[in-house]
Amino acid sequence: MQGTSITFENSSPICLSNIPANPVSRLAPTPSGFLHLGNAVNFLVTWAIVRSRKGRLHLRIDDMDGIRFRPDVLDDIFTSLDWLGLDWDTGPAGPDDFYRNYSLHKKKAYYRHRLQALGKTGHKTFVCRCSRASIKKRSPNGLYPGTCRNAGLAFEPGLHAVRLRVNNDACIQVNDQPIDLADTFGDFVLWRKDDQPSYHLASLLEDEDGGINFIVRGRDLLLSTAAQIYLAQCFGFSSFPACRFIHHGLVLGDNGEKLSKSRGVHALKDLRQSGGSFTGAVKTAAWLLGLKHNTIFTAQDLKKGMKVVSSE
Repeated sequence: MQGTSITFENSSPICLSNIPANPVSRLAPTPSGFLHLGNAVNFLVTWAIVRSRKGRLHLRIDDMDGIRFRPDVLDDIFTSLDWLGLDWDTGPAGPDDFYRNYSLHKKKAYYRHRLQALGKTGHKTFVCRCSRASIKKRSPNGLYPGTCRNAGLAFEPGLHAVRLRVNNDACIQVNDQPIDLADTFGDFVLWRKDDQPSYHLASLLEDEDGGINFIVRGRDLLLSTAAQIYLAQCFGFSSFPACRFIHHGLVLGDNGEKLSKSRGVHALKDLRQSGGSFTGAVKTAAWLLGLKHNTIFTAQDLKKGMKVVSSE
């Protein structure tokens, strides 16, 4: 079987010196679009590090975006993880188990309760009626301009969102990199107009409650990490702000663009069905991990290579 060639943006192998001795991490796919080779690289890197250090790995499927949820994509997540040779310690064993026991929709009341508690502490949240189009008119860079910060609106589903107020002097350290959150991210949404928790709120609460201490993400999520650390500080959390992060380069499409969760040559489903292999993803993961990738073809090879590195 031939693997699809992978174009990787300019990057360096990741630094492995800052990983916890007993990493607790997660794979967190979203069932809104088919997994692609970029997801595969991320999952392989996460899995290899956790497994080589005898850590704990959780599978969390982020299904809070109900409008975009697709049952066929959910099924494909489990098929793709099995195809890649990846396992996990906690989380759903398959689609039926997910629906019964692990859908984040079952925790909506809990997320709302935590948000309401946050809103009672120091005016950290506010209700906003602005649409994306209206924000873009006032702010060409897309950052929220603070229109409703002091409007005193009451939340109504379908009309309003709830945002977190980001202090003007908020500077967040992510892996010793300072990020001016007010100028790069701005006040961000915690509860959406469709009366659902935002990704940032649900993901943070799940990571904090799960004791996650190590997360591997693409470089494009660096600002999201900073925003979630800030949110964790607003909650008074201790676990998530101390989490170790790796932000790696991205697998790129044929035109040098970031991959999207759609069908095509980079989608794992199409690669699988065409008789292709995931070797390119494994070798890219090996390169990111600083391994000699000539003899690495599977997830198990990655794990063995990582154990050799750890023992040297």
